[in-house]
Amino acid sequence: MGKVLIKRTLQAQLEKLAQQFPVVAVLGPRQSGKTTLVQQVFPNYGYVSLEDLDRRAAVQADPRGFLASFASTAGLIIDEIQLIMATLINA
Repeated sequence: MGKVLIKRTLQAQLEKLAQQFPVVAVLGPRQSGKTTLVQQVFPNYGYVSLEDLDRRAAVQADPRGFLASFASTAGLIIDEIQLIMATLINA
């Protein structure tokens, strides 16, 4: 049986914010459905999780190249971005 997803109260608010700002952060406790929500609202966006150490090291080594590799996508969801914030800010 497939996964049943409940439309969240924040969905409309997230859609509105994404129209107003180039970057939107979704914050909350672990395992609360943040990633599921964002992937549900933006199904055409690329997705990257930075939990993987090799992926994280690659992004830190070439942050501009990482971002450029997603230039043709509608947008990008970066999970666990807090692990490399300083790298991207200084890129």
